[in-house]
Amino acid sequence: MKEAMLYTKQADRQVACHLCAHRCVIAEGKFGICGVRQNRNGVLYTQVYDKIISAHIDPIEKKPFYHVLPGSASFSIATVGCNFHCFHCQNHDIAQFPKEHPGATLPGSSMAPEEIVNAAVRHGCQSIAYTYTEPTIFFELAYHTAKTAHERGLKNLFVTNGYMTREALEMISPYLDGANVDLKGFDDLRYRKVCGGKLEPVKESIQHMRELDIWVEVTTLIIPTHNDSETELRQIAAFLVQVDPSMPWHVSAFYPQYKMRHLPPTSPAIIHRAVKIGKEEGIRYVYSGNIQSDDTADTWCYACGKQLIQRAGFDVRENHLDSGKCPACRTPIDGIFERRSE
Repeated sequence: MKEAMLYTKQADRQVACHLCAHRCVIAEGKFGICGVRQNRNGVLYTQVYDKIISAHIDPIEKKPFYHVLPGSASFSIATVGCNFHCFHCQNHDIAQFPKEHPGATLPGSSMAPEEIVNAAVRHGCQSIAYTYTEPTIFFELAYHTAKTAHERGLKNLFVTNGYMTREALEMISPYLDGANVDLKGFDDLRYRKVCGGKLEPVKESIQHMRELDIWVEVTTLIIPTHNDSETELRQIAAFLVQVDPSMPWHVSAFYPQYKMRHLPPTSPAIIHRAVKIGKEEGIRYVYSGNIQSDDTADTWCYACGKQLIQRAGFDVRENHLDSGKCPACRTPIDGIFERRSE
């Protein structure tokens, strides 16, 4: 265990956690909603500081990041736990482990921040992705790893539900290069029921990330009968344009799992409709995901229409970017790209 960051001590040995938007007030001996931060004798501890449950080398496109170092590998890590309880979680076995196994010893292999960075460098990765579960809940590990990673020239990326506090974002912002935020819909009541959180803090995080100059891509898993109406899709797209039209929007297909096995998978037609809506609303880059698609997973110049990056699944087949610019019209393309010789 390691003493947690971002909390204050309260009366009667209670602690107030300031890490995520739940802002749990935790009694002596109890855990926060995330299931990995525990109050012991009036001190808040994280129980997953060096307990890595998953570590893989992934294509960065799998996160998905399409505008960060295309074609590169990202060293991807996670611990158990989450501050949401999404009914459609694809990693529920590790994300919900603390809630589904109360009192059990949390699983994971010891891996300190320096070891994580060394592994990333050794395997030729250009970034570290804090992913699979919610990186906010293993903030201390992510913070110290990200700081060390920057010293070694690596980028740091969160794949997140966006439910962190402003305090958390501002603390890690000097070391956090990018975030893919899962914006799960635009209906607050459904957010509370299906995910266990509120919509507004997620919107605020997206806004604040851009204010802090953190690169943001947004993913929406489109679930039939839940968030697939034209009205809701247009609300999401309009919000993203209001914040920053350069933020890519990934619209992904749902496949039945966990507590939503009774629903059908998302049809390609719905995904393509969402892509069309995003472009109509003014988002510069809209991508399809999780389906056999045509060119809606490719990157195009928003100024002249030239195809810049061609993808097949998670593979980059062609990359015509020139120092982050369109080679035809020289328009700078939004994102984090390797420089190439002119």
